[in-house]
Amino acid sequence: MEEFIKNLEWRYAVKKFDEKRMLPDNDIAVLKKSFNLTATSFGLQPIRLVVVSDKELQQKLLPLSYGQKQVAQASHVLVLCIEKEITPDYISAYFKTIKQVRGTSDEILEPYKEQMLATFAGWDQKQVEEWARNQAYLALGNLLTICAFRKIDSCPMEGFLPSGYDELLGLDKRGLSSVLVLPVGYRAEDDMFSGFKKVRRSMDKTIIHIPDPS
Repeated sequence: MEEFIKNLEWRYAVKKFDEKRMLPDNDIAVLKKSFNLTATSFGLQPIRLVVVSDKELQQKLLPLSYGQKQVAQASHVLVLCIEKEITPDYISAYFKTIKQVRGTSDEILEPYKEQMLATFAGWDQKQVEEWARNQAYLALGNLLTICAFRKIDSCPMEGFLPSGYDELLGLDKRGLSSVLVLPVGYRAEDDMFSGFKKVRRSMDKTIIHIPDPS
């Protein structure tokens, strides 16, 4: 546990990556698996992960990222996306998978399925996208923790042009919308921010105990 906390303290939002160093395939495999294992509301996984490792493409992402050079310097750029729509077919496919994996009977699954179908039938697209976006943030937190644990450097980014990413990466054609960007790799030795002390409020300002142990 002490080592794990030290790794979280080691992590920071990298401002400059070492362009010459690439993450090994096994690290990328762990990140992909961790993304897929992220908890999501209803278990529906309305999120997708795009893994970009083509340097020419990463350069094209630069102007769509307000000039933040990390997207061009990083070993890989992870783009977290959401499903724009959750259709009845999407929900039915989810329950079909449950049945295949767990062998759960239709008698048990059908009431839950009908309830879920009714829930999403009552939501407009804006509500669906807002709900899905929350799931993407859960996945981002999971990825950041795994990165810290494996000593993979990262820089979570909200500052980019989703419409530009969607067009360049062909996400709109897949019914997806980009919501978060996570360049990953190795920090450059001359990134001055790597030596800065982490700034956080004291725990008594962020943690509330009920009942108060004092």
